[in-house]
Amino acid sequence: MLIHKPVLLHETIEILNPKPGEFFIDGTLGGGGHANAIVERIGKSGTLLGVDWDKEAVERFEKTDAHRANVILRNANYDSIPEILSAEKLEVADGLLLDLGFSSFQIEDADRGFSFQADGPLDMRYAKVGATAGDVVNGLKEGELADIFWKYGDERFSRQIAKRIVEERRKGKILTTGHLRDVVVSAFPARFRNGKTNPATKVFQALRIYVNHEFENIESLLRKLPECVKRGGRVAVITFHSTEDGIVKNLFKELVKAGKAELLTKKPIAPTRAEVKENPRSRSAKLRGIKLLP
Repeated sequence: MLIHKPVLLHETIEILNPKPGEFFIDGTLGGGGHANAIVERIGKSGTLLGVDWDKEAVERFEKTDAHRANVILRNANYDSIPEILSAEKLEVADGLLLDLGFSSFQIEDADRGFSFQADGPLDMRYAKVGATAGDVVNGLKEGELADIFWKYGDERFSRQIAKRIVEERRKGKILTTGHLRDVVVSAFPARFRNGKTNPATKVFQALRIYVNHEFENIESLLRKLPECVKRGGRVAVITFHSTEDGIVKNLFKELVKAGKAELLTKKPIAPTRAEVKENPRSRSAKLRGIKLLP
């Protein structure tokens, strides 16, 4: 059975500091590891609102021991948390967690199209709405693809890759993760094809972020924090991308400068060597935290 390992679990719980009877929000339920730890801390007298855009993540958590009467689950984008609180007649929370990575379950399910490890349809959507990664790869112009790979993936060979994709799709649509992976790898100079990570990694990351509007969603929610978290409440955000981390860093600084929050992490917290060794997918994670001021 696949086991999802929550990233920076100890450090995240330390920042959030959940106590018995408190109300917490996990806006990115994912594999449920963080949520389970929060539920244990808040006890039966506390409440957890677990939100995930991925319906399967919500259904999976419903089957765990952590799904108790004091746990409310909603299949929704975390950007809609203020609306969920209003609909459920819930007060603002004592704390909020956002883990902006994607879970092992999503990676390992070939049908979701997130990973090139196994061949599957080129989808990458958390929810079955909007354009798929296949629509993007086969529909956008060469320059638009190059911009996506550069902006969302920091891919230095973005233009060569986009050109190669356009050449390939003239023969027929690129419909699977394996096909896209092979096309991307073929665009790299030979000496860059055998590194520690697969050359297609950044392109797949860029497409996932673009398809799911991840940068836009995190900025939108962080600007609405006072609608989600009470004064004195804590917020922890885990990112896996430099631009994403920059968005969080800058918005946290805005709140601090406006006298609305204090930083709980002067510098982002990274996984220990031991954690990276045990869970290589944690290597790019960064954790930041703030406390909203009374």
